[in-house]
Amino acid sequence: MNFGIIAAGEGSRLVEEGVAYPKPLVPLHGEPMIGRLIRIFEENGAGMISIIVNEHMTEVREYVEKAAVQSPVEIKLVVKSTPSSMHSFYEISKSLRGHGRFIVTTVDTIFHESDFSKYVESYDLVTENVDGMMALTGYIDDEKPLYVDTDEEMNITAFLDAPDESWERSRKFVSGGIYGLNDSSVKVLEESLAAGVSRMRNFQRALISAGLEVKGFDMGKIIDVDHAGDIRKAEDFLNVFE
Repeated sequence: MNFGIIAAGEGSRLVEEGVAYPKPLVPLHGEPMIGRLIRIFEENGAGMISIIVNEHMTEVREYVEKAAVQSPVEIKLVVKSTPSSMHSFYEISKSLRGHGRFIVTTVDTIFHESDFSKYVESYDLVTENVDGMMALTGYIDDEKPLYVDTDEEMNITAFLDAPDESWERSRKFVSGGIYGLNDSSVKVLEESLAAGVSRMRNFQRALISAGLEVKGFDMGKIIDVDHAGDIRKAEDFLNVFE
């Protein structure tokens, strides 16, 4: 399995709230978030890791370059400022496509390592006709969560900006910011960009509209680090099992 990390955001809210580190280098129990992801991917059999950082984050670029020298896994670094995470995904998809299934996550997505390993294993085992598997969570603490409708077999039927009656009757999942995809999804991504679509949530909707079979996986609690207060929240969360 190959992996990707989207770490090209500015992290402006953390800066405004007095956090001294660039977002990808914010430490959780002394380990930078981006370094934690690289380690977890290595431990889950990564063949290659593609990472994008923006042009202004010199410290982050240098950190990844050093990690690439030390890692037993090939790390491909893209240094480019992009207008959205969807565009960042496109940039790293260039190295991910053509090598089978892959998993991409945003750098501020915090989860328990054991839950992530179960997700990787599940995605690895589903049949070839499955085009993707998204990590879902029932923990809703995001400012603008992406609500996810699933059927009884965990097939994703819709991505919603606001909960509807169907979602209220379902298991009440939202997107966890972890995307298991394949080459079919990259084709949809390219078509979406050509049509002027922006934002990852609109790309995910396009996957369903294009008829791709995308499953959901309940990964338990997932936390996004968007604000200074989320750092302590994430560390307390990781203390439970790690």
